[in-house]
Amino acid sequence: MTTADIPTHQIPEAVSPPSGQARIARLWRGRAEDPRWVRPAFLGLLLLTFVAYLWDLSASGYANSFYSAAAQAGGVSWKALFFGSLDSANAITVDKPPAALWPMGLSVRIFGLSSWAILVPQVLMGVGTVAVLYAAVRRRFSAAAGLIAGVVLATTPVAALMFRFNNPDALLALLMTVTIYFVLRALEDGRTKWLVWAGVAIGFAFLTKTLQAFLILPPLAVVYGVFAPTTVRRRLGQIGLSAGAMVVAGGWWTAIVELWPASSRPYIGGSQNNSFLELTFGYNGLGRISGDETGSVGGGGGGGGRGMGGGGWGETGLDRMFNSEIGSQISWLLPAALILLVAGIVITWRAKRTETARGAFLVWGSALLMTLLIFSFMAGIFHQYYTVALAPYLAALVGMGVTVLWEERGRFVWSAVLGVVVAATAVWAYVLLGRTPDYLPWLRWAVLVVGLVAAVGLAVAGRWNRRFALSAAGVGLVASLAAPFAYTVSTLNTGHTGSIVTAGPAGASRMGGMGGFPGRGGRDGGGWGGPRMGQTPTGKVGQAGQAGRTGINGQTGANGQAPGNGSGGRTGQPPMGRQGNGQQGQGQSQTGQGRFGGAPGGWMAERGFGGRGGGGMGGLLDGQQVSAKVKTKISAHADDYTWMAAAIGSQNAASYQLATQKPVMAIGGFNGSDPSPTLTQFKKDVTDGKIHYFVAGGGMGGGMGRGGSGSGAASKITSWVEGRFVKVTVGSVTLYDLTQVKASTGSSGTSGSSGTSGS
Repeated sequence: MTTADIPTHQIPEAVSPPSGQARIARLWRGRAEDPRWVRPAFLGLLLLTFVAYLWDLSASGYANSFYSAAAQAGGVSWKALFFGSLDSANAITVDKPPAALWPMGLSVRIFGLSSWAILVPQVLMGVGTVAVLYAAVRRRFSAAAGLIAGVVLATTPVAALMFRFNNPDALLALLMTVTIYFVLRALEDGRTKWLVWAGVAIGFAFLTKTLQAFLILPPLAVVYGVFAPTTVRRRLGQIGLSAGAMVVAGGWWTAIVELWPASSRPYIGGSQNNSFLELTFGYNGLGRISGDETGSVGGGGGGGGRGMGGGGWGETGLDRMFNSEIGSQISWLLPAALILLVAGIVITWRAKRTETARGAFLVWGSALLMTLLIFSFMAGIFHQYYTVALAPYLAALVGMGVTVLWEERGRFVWSAVLGVVVAATAVWAYVLLGRTPDYLPWLRWAVLVVGLVAAVGLAVAGRWNRRFALSAAGVGLVASLAAPFAYTVSTLNTGHTGSIVTAGPAGASRMGGMGGFPGRGGRDGGGWGGPRMGQTPTGKVGQAGQAGRTGINGQTGANGQAPGNGSGGRTGQPPMGRQGNGQQGQGQSQTGQGRFGGAPGGWMAERGFGGRGGGGMGGLLDGQQVSAKVKTKISAHADDYTWMAAAIGSQNAASYQLATQKPVMAIGGFNGSDPSPTLTQFKKDVTDGKIHYFVAGGGMGGGMGRGGSGSGAASKITSWVEGRFVKVTVGSVTLYDLTQVKASTGSSGTSGSSGTSGS
């Protein structure tokens, strides 16, 4: 019997990699033993993913203005690029390490500031993740397994969201997939170089999203330590070398930042002591687990999960990934992946210790389970889009598990399990689709009926007739992917802006405010998971709240809107539609509901989230619409100052910076709660003539309010500015000219009590 006659998961060793000229030929042709359709199918998958993810990409404008402003700064200043500064004058960094900003910043430096320059790198990361996932699965399993895994990943709604969005999660997902690829290569031949490369990938993942990169380290180390094809002593040494590579790859930047004189580098955003290590182990680390996140929304003094009505960031527990807040983002094939993980381990369990098929199930499965458990029980800040980290693991298990069960379908127990997988997927899709009953109502029943029919065919008759089995498998695959594919299409057709975004149609992810804070709106339309910016409650794109399609390079969009912001529909303001030459859309403003739900005042008012003319939560979670008059006013003589303006909160500052491409100081960092700058430092900067304007409002009201945490520096600065400098009103925006002192203060400077411009 030849190797070709042995089921894929029973081949004892992987085929040795080609070398030299053969690698070039293989790039197009693929493996010599593969059917001719395999490589075109793989390349076609990558092309389709690329085109789909590029579709209407600029509808999201600058997406998350927080990171876009940092990319703009990095495109101007190499120092800002290195540190991950929010502005090119290097006042403060973003609250993450900078690796995810480096591709965007370089793109902006090369191509100029635009929506495409910022978001295309994310698309390329998505295509790269699909390619690496295919390669990792294909090395040990069939081409069909790799293709199924790639399709599952590409059509996972949260993946389609985040590989078109400029948060760090896209790069993190790619690097985690690369890490597992290298670990699987090491499990094949026991060569040290693969583990070293895995350590390097983890190190750069740490520079992307700090400690989240380490979630999968314990299970990967255990799997390699037990199942690698070399001696115990060598295995332990290799793991040590991998750890060393990880420390070097992730530690070089950390060491430079910690050793760099604080007076000549930007403040570390998100920290309370200007320390990246504090940020790593506090706000971005253990605080995410315990909920005790000083400086965050409701952080400190007991944590976001316990101190805010129980579950400030959503309900925790084993069912968290399946609930109404998160289920539609990632869980469509999660039951199938868990069943297939168990089945794959059982089928391969009697093989020798170094069996790589079992190793693959253990590696992908342990990565899924570890990340799943942490996400399910973390009490701190948690957003639905974090679950993109699960997508590659889940997709790999589906691809591997389905093909292994297919090969074993001659035994009734495994054909029955294959049928159960399809049936469970169809039933769960029926449940998830039922949470958005107005969205394609026919699809819910179609998926259920077709899926159950295919499941019966696979379980009962598929093992006797190959042609019938292939038909049932094809129908079952279509039924399993139809619902997430539909949600993915909805995601691709919708622009997404702000700090908190979700995939799928409106109402698909219904988080009641910040996980059910008191005084917030109901689940059907309110809260962060309700109708997003740019959607009506029915989820029809372009009916409300979408800004112009293009909106790049500071120009108005195709419909006469501001640059791709899409943040219409704020409290008390009519949302602007994408359709009809910038005219008001059909959707209506929902006062007190919209993105956040609840009546005006209450919890938000107590904490100063009302803001003045700001975006969501007073500009905390989304930026401002900067009018042409405001832009003209604040950008006049901007080059004469280090910072054109200062504003509380990073999103607030980012809006003005992106509109003018001039540096804006973000007082207090993302939440407005970081002690940077202090009142003394701010006074000195103003006295030295470094800041022209102060933009009123934004952030968390400058202080955090009752039950919050932070320095209160922003509120002190606000009080000092309001009491000393001349107020200038431009439309609905209040500015303070920091070069014009009120006459009543008795200080030098041009006198005057207030002014109005463009009212």
